[in-house]
Amino acid sequence: MASTEQDALVLREQLFHERVRECIICTLLFTSLYILCHFIITHFKKHTDFAAEHDDEDAAVNRIALGLCTFTLAVAVGAVLLLPFSIISNEVLLSFPHNYYIQWLNGSLVHGLWNLVFLFSNLSLVFLMPFAYFFTESEGFAGSKKGIMARVYETSVVLLLLTLLVLGMVWVASAIMGNDAASRQSLYDLWEYYLPYLYSCISLFGVLLLLVCTPFGLSTMFTVTGQLLVKPWLLEDLDEQLSCTRLEEAAVSRRICSGGCPAWIPTRGGALSVDEGPSALQPLSISSLTGKASCWLNWNVELLQEQLFAIRSKRRKLELRHRASPWQRNLGYPLAMLGLLALTGTSVLIVCFHVLELLLDDAAMPRGIQDASLGQVSFSIFGSFGAALQVILILYLMVSSVVGFYSSPLFTRLLPVRQDTPLTKIIGNCVSLLVLSSALPVFSRTLGITRFDLLGDFGRFNWLGNFYIVFLYNMGFAALTTLCLVKRVSWAVQAELIRAFGLHKLPLPMPRSRHLTQPC
Repeated sequence: MASTEQDALVLREQLFHERVRECIICTLLFTSLYILCHFIITHFKKHTDFAAEHDDEDAAVNRIALGLCTFTLAVAVGAVLLLPFSIISNEVLLSFPHNYYIQWLNGSLVHGLWNLVFLFSNLSLVFLMPFAYFFTESEGFAGSKKGIMARVYETSVVLLLLTLLVLGMVWVASAIMGNDAASRQSLYDLWEYYLPYLYSCISLFGVLLLLVCTPFGLSTMFTVTGQLLVKPWLLEDLDEQLSCTRLEEAAVSRRICSGGCPAWIPTRGGALSVDEGPSALQPLSISSLTGKASCWLNWNVELLQEQLFAIRSKRRKLELRHRASPWQRNLGYPLAMLGLLALTGTSVLIVCFHVLELLLDDAAMPRGIQDASLGQVSFSIFGSFGAALQVILILYLMVSSVVGFYSSPLFTRLLPVRQDTPLTKIIGNCVSLLVLSSALPVFSRTLGITRFDLLGDFGRFNWLGNFYIVFLYNMGFAALTTLCLVKRVSWAVQAELIRAFGLHKLPLPMPRSRHLTQPC
């Protein structure tokens, strides 16, 4: 009996130490992500939004909203790294099953990370981000004492009304979808039916957003990479671009020195001069202009100065590209393009193969498990190489989805600008990135990019068991990706061939007027 009690005590101590170790590891990981995301947000945020010298209340509100945004972005980054971390952990345990220094890496830790990411992502999406937005826009109820608490009360009331509205809409939608007696009875079960249905709708929206953004982003990655890397001489004539930029810079500088663009100076006859150089000025001194004309002139000089700064920045970038080494010029660009083409083609082939698996085997359907049995079998038929390829493809698809999201006409205004992004736009970016990243595990498992089953509440979504939704989703992704690639790559190849064979250097007709001629 004493031996049994001692064994139970040892087991309880072991479980306690495991829980403490998991809490410490999760805290360290989240703290690291929080610090990283804080630097990212402060890199893009607008200084005037947070440096409120005359109003301490607004400064405190902005600091609270900034902390909520940083927390949300850290959860989004954690959701992106969740599936790659799980796959790598499984391969490490397979390679070193009895290593003492990696015993902390077990299924309980990975399962806990999945549950925490799911909980924090829904908490941020449903409560924290709406609270941050309404908190920054609130001023307190009319007649109440001004202060932080007045803003908190107003934000809480608005958030409560919004929550009731959303829950009511979901309740009506679920009542329409399920018209039998069992479904009507389950409508009153808030925790077991209502909230999972709401989470399922949010996840479906995120996965559909990935379906639209990822194929467009895969095709846009070729253009973005071509803009970042230095192209070979056959595909890009940097000497001509640099010469044109220098001529344009000189022309704008000459116009600034002459007092502004004559196009904005009113002539004595009431018309506007459209000439470029100072020789086209009317015989009219600036002192004889009215105050309104001086305003136009000052405004024009400011616009020209902004244009000059942009041209100088472009010239510096072209000079850096012009000084690139021959290895970087002739080897980096082709290797990058071949790598993008290989990753994109591999993704499409895996999805096509997964479509065939869906037709032949029910085990290919995405499903959720409650226990993470790590270190038992590899999730790829190619072993560690296949697992590494899965991790690379998952991260590549996430980057492509972000590029496609910010390149689409609907969301291009959300693109953050360095040191010039207001707080409301930062909140919108955090919400968008959280929706995309929290749907990434379900997206990767639905397309068959990985065989790692969904853990925790990620596998409880209702639509994952519907064969028609999963099958049509895979077919839609393969078709959209192929269409975007064929359309974008064919146009790019045609443009580069025209440029390579010198067809862009054909003589152009001379302009009709000397005054409308541009520097290049």
